Amino acid sequence: MPLPAMAGMGLAGMALTGTTVTLRRDQSLFLAGDAASHVYRVMAGCVRSLALMPDGRRQVAEFHLPGDLLGLDGRDAHLLSAEAVGDAILLRFPRRQLEAEAVRDLAAARGLYDLACRSLETAQRRLMVLGRKTAAERLASFLLEMAERAGGDRRFDLPMSRQDIADHLGLTIETVSRIFSQFRRQGLIALPSAQRVELRDRDAVETASGDCAA
Repeated sequence: MPLPAMAGMGLAGMALTGTTVTLRRDQSLFLAGDAASHVYRVMAGCVRSLALMPDGRRQVAEFHLPGDLLGLDGRDAHLLSAEAVGDAILLRFPRRQLEAEAVRDLAAARGLYDLACRSLETAQRRLMVLGRKTAAERLASFLLEMAERAGGDRRFDLPMSRQDIADHLGLTIETVSRIFSQFRRQGLIALPSAQRVELRDRDAVETASGDCAA
């Protein structure tokens, strides 16, 4: 099937075709060290990229939502593993097809360059969050990021578990649950369900993130 336009990614209009991949909850898409021969676009659901530590701990590097590309984390082999958070549908196409399109089309090459720049910016922001922010600031920043990725809506779903969030932010699940409860008591957020979040006071959440100027 053809690859739908990648709005906002600078890759719209690329003549790419691929096959559909369906994953069940926690099913692996690829493992670190596997040949990086394909690129994937999330069509439905959520996929997490992660690294497993020697002691069994894991670090969730990123959550990939519908419209996101993944599989470009290494040149010849994947640096990270990827697995479905819940049931997910992806479009898979050969990496060489993407590279050939970039050689053929200057706009496509520019799109890939923009994508690489955004990935670098995301990684740099993540380093700041993990290295400089308190636990509450990390979670507030994460909620703002997820709201932005949901189109700026103050009501959005979190497809990932609290443990996923903890492993993403370098926290314990107990700390994440405690801060969610703290934000709810303070009136910053509402939690209509375990995965539904409403930013009741977005300005207060932004202040809690530590990103506002004093």
